[in-house]
Amino acid sequence: PERPIQLVIAGKSHPADDEGKRLIQKLVEFSMEPEVRKRIVFLPNYDIGMAKLLYPGTDIWLNNPLRPLEACGTSGMKAALNGSLNLSILDGWWAEFYDEDNGWAIPSADSAGDGAERDKLEADSMYDLIEHQIAPRFYERGADGVPKRWVDSIRHTLATLSPALSADRMVKEYVERLYIPAAAAEHTISASSWQPARDLAAWKARVTAAWPNVHVTHVESGGVDAVPQVGDDLHLRATIDTGGLAPDDLAVEVVYGRARDGDLLEDVQHAPLTLASEPGAPVTFAGTVPLARAGSFGYTVRVVPQNPLLASPAELGLVAVAE
Repeated sequence: PERPIQLVIAGKSHPADDEGKRLIQKLVEFSMEPEVRKRIVFLPNYDIGMAKLLYPGTDIWLNNPLRPLEACGTSGMKAALNGSLNLSILDGWWAEFYDEDNGWAIPSADSAGDGAERDKLEADSMYDLIEHQIAPRFYERGADGVPKRWVDSIRHTLATLSPALSADRMVKEYVERLYIPAAAAEHTISASSWQPARDLAAWKARVTAAWPNVHVTHVESGGVDAVPQVGDDLHLRATIDTGGLAPDDLAVEVVYGRARDGDLLEDVQHAPLTLASEPGAPVTFAGTVPLARAGSFGYTVRVVPQNPLLASPAELGLVAVAE
């Protein structure tokens, strides 16, 4: 009674998605229960006109998929650009942009024993966030009736997410990182001979077939004391099982940043490791990371495909990470 909330649900299932239709039917039936009918609203016939009202009129954008099934999360991005704060599982875009000041993260229980246990754990976490963090902040108001901390979060969201999530940034990045390199690559290929393209296609097939056998088998580190100091150099040496590929087919990198709970890294940077082994020896790569700042530090080693004709190392969707 003191801090009421209302859930507004809208959306459509695909015409062939029978399970989605059944889920919506259950939601509609539940929203008609006397205990909750004033707290849950289902809006049928969702379309762009309705979206124009919902996005700027929503205080919290709730997105609770099962991780890692969120395809992207563009609805949450649009909500953020309209000043809404997000409440979501750390999946899709939210895993990349959540910073603890632009909304809330529902802890994922993807290691639970079964689906029912996972649903209960994640639901309990979501309700706990709403009851003890979200609703109190929304209703915490000064003499002028304005929820200052809430408005501060809105301003932070707009300031930090608008540049990154804008269509201007997206189109610029496509042009600079994909279209211009693709146009330049096209000019290097003779109209009478597409051999570079054929070679790249054959290379992709070979790398994709071999990739299940590519592993980071061992990582050694040294050069720092038990208590690292700013200015120390962390020396790394990684042994790689190439799966039969040539070392030149692979880019081996150290990925490092501030260490967070759950083996998460933030402020992530990466640097190449160079081939350090002799022919016939185990394939090893080595490199150095300078410790340029104080505080927690974490790192891992990853391997991605490497070819000068690739538009991006992520083009094949292949990566091997030290475990």
